[in-house]
Amino acid sequence: MFNIFKKSSTKPVNLFFKTDIHCHLIPGIDDGAAEAAEGALLVEREKGWGIERIICTPHITEDTFENTPEIISGAFTKLKEAVCTQGTDILLDYSAEHRLSPFFFSELEKGHIRPFPNNYLLVENSFLQETWNMDQVIYDLAIKGYKPVLAHPERYQYYMTNRDRYLQLHRSGLLFQINLLSLAGYYGKMQKQVAEWLMDKEMVDFIGSDMHNVRHAEAIERYLQSKDYKKHAAILEGRILNDRAFS
Repeated sequence: MFNIFKKSSTKPVNLFFKTDIHCHLIPGIDDGAAEAAEGALLVEREKGWGIERIICTPHITEDTFENTPEIISGAFTKLKEAVCTQGTDILLDYSAEHRLSPFFFSELEKGHIRPFPNNYLLVENSFLQETWNMDQVIYDLAIKGYKPVLAHPERYQYYMTNRDRYLQLHRSGLLFQINLLSLAGYYGKMQKQVAEWLMDKEMVDFIGSDMHNVRHAEAIERYLQSKDYKKHAAILEGRILNDRAFS
């Protein structure tokens, strides 16, 4: 049934970090893995890249993926059981990718938010426009003790054409997490160029796979064999917080 998840015949190069902080492997609750066995096989792919710790981040998005702590916890248990049955030795945890929206703010007030260790919190904007009152949102989250991390800033078109806004947001305390898939050119040339620009400006704090499916895994594995990966790794190694932020 899962022949599509057959491992690549080319052994991938290991990543230069060991913690993935952004992926969609928890089964059946967003647009990532549909079943626990699928999620477990994607976990195994990550293990093959040298990843030792995965923090799963299902979407929490108003009107589409209104995931609650109970929904996420139940589905995460199924993933852990499948990974255990498969025999993959890896540390698994979960948080979420939180779309900044009224639903998020409501869940935050109810205490339903599970951040990363040390109160890092992965958030995302709409792809259509920046969250209203973004600067105040960043300030308010910091006042509550959170360290907000913006998922894939290189993918928002309205920032690509207004790069000064990246500088403003990062200087205000908003951390940036770029996607491996962006560096691989999976989304397009512009997203890759912006990710590289953020690297050059020393505004990349975290990297995530943002892996949803086997196509993403294969794209990352091709990237790990590329000259681009060697170049990017040489720049980013020692800078990013993936393996240091959660100890």
